[in-house]
Amino acid sequence: MKYPRINPKSEVRSPKREEFRAEDEVSEGSSFWHWGDELRAEMALREDSVPAGGSPPDLEERATRFGEAIVRFVKKIPRGPATDRLIDQLVGAGTSLGANYVEARDGVSRKDFKNRVGTSRKESKETMFFLRMVAAAVESLAPEARQLWREARELNRIFGSIWRK
Repeated sequence: MKYPRINPKSEVRSPKREEFRAEDEVSEGSSFWHWGDELRAEMALREDSVPAGGSPPDLEERATRFGEAIVRFVKKIPRGPATDRLIDQLVGAGTSLGANYVEARDGVSRKDFKNRVGTSRKESKETMFFLRMVAAAVESLAPEARQLWREARELNRIFGSIWRK
């Protein structure tokens, strides 16, 4: 069996090593993560630091919060033969649209960026579909599913606008 030749330079990465200093240690009173209070009674885990650009990436944060809302929503769906598959699909699609956008921001080329944003767009459409199916399966959750559906539609339109540029 022949193995493909791999360029050894493509495999070698030399990360910048930073020396650990005692003053870098986090004290007991402060924490790297904090629980956000702005999400009504629900809690969201967020990082304290702000990127070097000054303001946090709004769309990334919005997609992340949407994924968190999806996870909280599916916990309310009763398990059963009609809903088990819907729950799995909804969690997968609802959380991966944000993950794909995060990947897009780290893309190595414009083509890679556009491909990942396109995937986020597709995942938001899939999320819309499964939210509609959950609303049909569990009618008592339809109002909350409708709110999430609207947010998924807005994210879809945003991703579509970015993708067309």
